[in-house]
Order: sequence, then structure tokens, then C-alpha cells
Amino acid sequence: MGCCCCFSSWSLLCQTLFLLNLAAYHLAHASSDEYISAIGHPGMKSPDVRVGLEAWNFCNEVGMEAPNMGSPRLADCADLCCPLIIDSLGRTTKCEVHHKVNESDNSLGTGDKFPVTRFKPYTDPDLFAVEKEQYLASLCENGNFDKNTTLCPENGKNISKIITKRNFPCFSEGCMNQPLVYHNYTRLVSLGDQIESLTGGFYGTYDLDADLSKGVGNKSYFSVTWQKNLSTGSWIFSQRLTTSSKYPWLMLYLRADATEGFNGGYHYSGRGIKRKLLESPNFKVKVTLDVKQGGGPNNPCDGDVLTNVTRYSEMIINPATTSRCHADNLVSCPPYHVSRTGEKIYRNETSQFPYSAYHLYCSPGNANYLEEPYDICDPYSNPQAQELVQILPHPEWAVHGYPEKQGDGWVGDSRTWVLDVGALSSRLYFYQDLGTEPARRVWSSINVGTEIYVSSTGMTAEWSVSDFDILVPEDVASSGVSFD
Repeated sequence: MGCCCCFSSWSLLCQTLFLLNLAAYHLAHASSDEYISAIGHPGMKSPDVRVGLEAWNFCNEVGMEAPNMGSPRLADCADLCCPLIIDSLGRTTKCEVHHKVNESDNSLGTGDKFPVTRFKPYTDPDLFAVEKEQYLASLCENGNFDKNTTLCPENGKNISKIITKRNFPCFSEGCMNQPLVYHNYTRLVSLGDQIESLTGGFYGTYDLDADLSKGVGNKSYFSVTWQKNLSTGSWIFSQRLTTSSKYPWLMLYLRADATEGFNGGYHYSGRGIKRKLLESPNFKVKVTLDVKQGGGPNNPCDGDVLTNVTRYSEMIINPATTSRCHADNLVSCPPYHVSRTGEKIYRNETSQFPYSAYHLYCSPGNANYLEEPYDICDPYSNPQAQELVQILPHPEWAVHGYPEKQGDGWVGDSRTWVLDVGALSSRLYFYQDLGTEPARRVWSSINVGTEIYVSSTGMTAEWSVSDFDILVPEDVASSGVSFD
């Protein structure tokens, strides 16, 4: 279960990319050393606010809405307007905040009619959320697992009841509810020397009996606030996530999506800030990440759900996370590793395979020709099958700007990273059926966030993200799929 603020993204614990189509190994090199931004607001420096919040249950759907909360899609889109007008006393007029989304828009729930008739008032909560997300986007232009549920498809297939040996936590029927979400609408603030800016945020809990006016206590909690960094001009997104005994598996991400088409983990079109689809190996990500608290040791981090796969490439920087990929546990290793020189090193080559560079690998459940030994990724927590490659700080990845050793970039070591995500993702192993043509690796979403995984006690993670940008070589910026 989790929330996502859709603006821009990298990860507190893991770099997460989502790929919605089957992919194969693809190694190439950009021919240009000049890079330009691929997002609408390079470096997060727009004076205006464009933030959308979405929440989902264990299988990345809505299922049912929380009481009196409406559909779990909300937006805060506000413009800072500072007209240069001088009054009769020689004073400039004050800045104003102009909201594009109001409370009645954010409170729309399943079956409600939209103010614009081209959006359909579906009575299915999952379908309504899709419409609401796109309706809110139009205004802004310019975990916990119940094994008795039938909500989650198994590798994209609808089933009557989940049968699994996986030991997922669930306190009782109904542990896949949507959260209570509260909104501090963007407001005007004066910062030093009469500089005026905007600030706002979302916060909430999955514990439906919680009264946050009395404090968080032992309840689950999440929050995201935004404010300007006066020295750089970038937005700072400060985030916090706390688990509880009832909700021990939660996640919170800041995400950048394509402006058209599919986005990470979903099988329907969304709206985002990326003006161009990203293709390996030709893109980099720049981000400043400041980890305040780590959240404990358990931090993993075409729309046809029957044949598509959501692929995750995750860099886990939590030093408490160790490798499960060993010479005596090959089931948690990818079939082979691609060295920085392009050499394939198979996992049974014990003297050469860099086991400590991987936390774990798991295979998609709809694959037909898996190589023994293998472990299937959780088949229920996504609308379609999923494949995970979780890597750890290691010299193998440092050549692409990633952490070289455990502790790099962790609590007390805030850094601005320039990550050659495209080059690294082109080296990683991803499954492909035998005899099929090597597929392009096109990434629709990039996330920054954390996942607190099945904590026995309430754990809190806290971090901030700023200076986010996605960079593509100038000579490929005009090629491929763009949305300008």
C-alpha cells in the first residue's frame, strides 16, 4: 500500500524505474556530451506548484474508497502571481496565489459527475480514479495484504481467491483500505527580505480510527510538504513515512511520469512532467537527496496485463540492507551480470560474479522459459506481472555515478547525485522469451521514495528531495517519442 506525489523523483532507498513492456539487454552509447532537460520544470525551479497525490492498495488499485475521502486522487496546482504594479504611494502590489484545483474537485468520489462532461462518472472505483486523475491534470495544465481478497490479479489474471505461501501481514479483513488524506492547500509565505513564495502539503494515515489532531501516537502516518530553497530556487519536497502494527508495509514516492501514455505500475494512461520518453542508455538523473531517518532495516525498495511486465531497477542505499545473492543462494541472483566492459559473467562463475553488488533478483510470473534456479516475484502486488533487480552500493555501479560503498548518501551525508541511469539500466539483466528480438528499454516513470517492508514495530523514515532533473543528450532529444 502506498502514496505517490507525482511531480518528480529518485529514491531514499532505491532508484526505481518502471518499464511496461518486455525488454532485452541493449547496450549502446550516446554520441553527444551535451545534455538538455527532458522535464517541463528543469531542476524543480518553477515558481508555481504542480503536485498530484495518488494512493493505492497492495495491488496498485483503489478497490474501495476511504470513508468521506472521495477517490484517492488529489491535486494542488497553484500559480504565484506578482504583478509589477506601483500604487499611488509608490508601493508594488502584493503577490497572490491563484488555485487551479478547489476542494470540490479534490473531493469527487466514485459515481460523482465531473464539472466537465467528457470525463465519465464511473461507478467502479478503479475506473473512476483514472478519470479523476486525468480531470485534475486537465485543470493543472499551463503493504498490507488481505489474502481473502479477490481485488488483486495474479500476474495480470483475474482469480477467485489468492492462494499463496508468502507470509504477508494482514491484521484482518479490510487491511487494504485507502488512507485518510488531509490537504494543506498551497499558500503565500514571505521568506527573508520580503521574498514571496508558496508552500503547502498533504498528510494522512491508513488507520481509519486515527485522530491526527491528537498526534500520530502509534498510528501510521505519511506527509509531504513543499517549499522553496532560497539559495538554489528549487522546490524542496520533505517527506515522512511511519508504519504501525496494523499497517507494517507502506511506501511513499515522489514520481515523474510521461506527459502522455502509461506510467509506472499502472495499465492506463496518466499525466506527468516528462516531455520525452526515456530510453536506455541515453538519459541521466540529477537529484539532491537528504536522508534524515532511515526507516529501519527492512527497506526493499501497451496495457495488456497478461503479457506486460512492470520492471523495477532499484538501488538500495540503506546500509542495514545486505546481499541475499550468494554463491550458495543463486536463486536470488540474476542469471548473469554484465560488466562495465560488456562481458557476461554467469552467476555460477563464483570467482568472477559480483554477488555483493546485488540484494536480490526475482523473475516475472508470466515468463515461459525461466532458467533454474529461479524465484517468482510477488504475483499480486501489481496489476501485471513484475520483475525486480535490486542492487547495492558497489564499485560496479559507481562508474555510473551511483554509491560505491554502503553508507554513501545515507543519514548525515546529503549529496547531489548525477546518476547515469540510462547506462546502468542497459547493463542489468531482464528476462525475455527465447527467440524474440531484443526489445528497446523505454522507461515511463522515475521514482524517489521509500518502502518500509513488514516492520515488527512502528518505523519512521524521513527525507527530502530537491534539484530534480532528467537529462538527455542533445542529439537524441529531437528523436524518439516527445510530447512537445
